[in-house]
Amino acid sequence: MPFRVRSFIAEFWLAHRIFRQRKIMSARLYPVMFAMASVTLFPAQRVAAHPHSFISLKTEIVSEAGQITALKMRWKMDEITSADLLYDAGNAAPGSPVWKKLAAEVMANVIGQHYFTEFWHNGQKVKFAPTPQAYALAREGHQAVLTFTLPLAYAQKAEGERYTFATFDPTYYVAMSYDGPRDVTLGEGLRERCKVTVKTPQPDASVQDFALSLDKADAPPEDMDLGKQFAQQVTVQCP
Repeated sequence: MPFRVRSFIAEFWLAHRIFRQRKIMSARLYPVMFAMASVTLFPAQRVAAHPHSFISLKTEIVSEAGQITALKMRWKMDEITSADLLYDAGNAAPGSPVWKKLAAEVMANVIGQHYFTEFWHNGQKVKFAPTPQAYALAREGHQAVLTFTLPLAYAQKAEGERYTFATFDPTYYVAMSYDGPRDVTLGEGLRERCKVTVKTPQPDASVQDFALSLDKADAPPEDMDLGKQFAQQVTVQCP
């Protein structure tokens, strides 16, 4: 794998690999390993304060025969996060093997993190299918855009039900957010019967200050669920 692809994946996902392993690392070994990885793989930019990368989200709620079946997602990465991917893509044509290979590498990491998404119904998590139906990576100006369709493991009845979901990085290393309420849409079959709202949380000042105090070599306590406290919550209500 080219170094620049490795560096992008490291910047975007290494925090999560290390975060999951914290319980089995000694308090001394963990920061040393993370610091070494940061020096060798992370660019110099965005060294202070979480978050360090930014993704603009768009989601379409897909249905079939009156049931919610999938989330069609579009993730637009900030220019600095995109730089290594776009460098490796070069002048490759859209849909070429180069783009497909890059998309597969990024998507494998997204799948490994359960799509960074939680979907809820009546206080219970709704499971996703193990693999996306389709995915692609493309260039939009100086930014990389990942698109994929995330199917639910089992279709969920829409009529008379209420669902919530959120997309977020638990460590808040990456900020993932909708720029506006219109960035979440209802697919055909749901538009006439359902309503969707996007709620942006307002974490306590102490939580915001804590996030600002974290640099790339830091990870919040696992039980703090820092990213979830900043995550926008989407509600789908179908009378």
